[in-house]
Amino acid sequence: MNNTILVERHNNVAFITLNRPEKRNALRQVDWILLANTIESVSREEELRCLVIKGAGDAAFCAGADISGFEEERATREKVKAYEEATGKAFFAAHECRLPVIAMINGFCLGGGFELALACDLRISSPSGRFGIPAKNVGLFLSYGLLELLVDAAGKPTALEILLEGQIYSAEEAKSKKLITRIADQDNLLEEVTSSAKRIAIGAPLAAHWHRKAIRRIDKRNPYTSDEMDAQYDYADSDDYKEGYEAFLNGKKPVFRGQ
Repeated sequence: MNNTILVERHNNVAFITLNRPEKRNALRQVDWILLANTIESVSREEELRCLVIKGAGDAAFCAGADISGFEEERATREKVKAYEEATGKAFFAAHECRLPVIAMINGFCLGGGFELALACDLRISSPSGRFGIPAKNVGLFLSYGLLELLVDAAGKPTALEILLEGQIYSAEEAKSKKLITRIADQDNLLEEVTSSAKRIAIGAPLAAHWHRKAIRRIDKRNPYTSDEMDAQYDYADSDDYKEGYEAFLNGKKPVFRGQ
């Protein structure tokens, strides 16, 4: 049984836990699929009013993808497309969840973990939070959907800083750049998140739904063409991507040639 995604319910609030603390809660493809299915299942529970996503332990919310699975899961364009469809489904499930979603963040919140947090409505972090998307180190291209989440949260200048420089921000820096909602004391993080969830839960569910939908519609962009959508995976055919993920797996510094 895959116990990497756990669910608890406290009255009308559900808690989903990413449960791979030995890997800083980094997820494999199968875990992303399970996460998406779990969010969708929880969303259908009529008595629930709020969802909290958190990581097991204090070291990480989610450190992104489990690098040990790169060769098997992401070595070719076809594999990349299947993998990103799996992660995209998880991010979409969080972003489009019927319930308001809070990311409860401790420690590392990187790569896919940060993208998952960006898909949530609120991001509440302890001072130990560390945020970034090191795509440049592996030759990755974020999908348009993920770029929209990043730009919507912090604006184009910060998005470019994150992606071009590969900056890793402290919780204070992330808060100043509007990447997270607020910071809670380390010892009171669960209490702060629970209080936030309760405030949401006592409100009118339809009002929450309408406001979330309307705020997102304000910045809605034109649909992407089929060619643009397919071109998202071009990076998987590049020598730079192979160099990047092989160096990542072997703990070496990549040498990119722009090919």
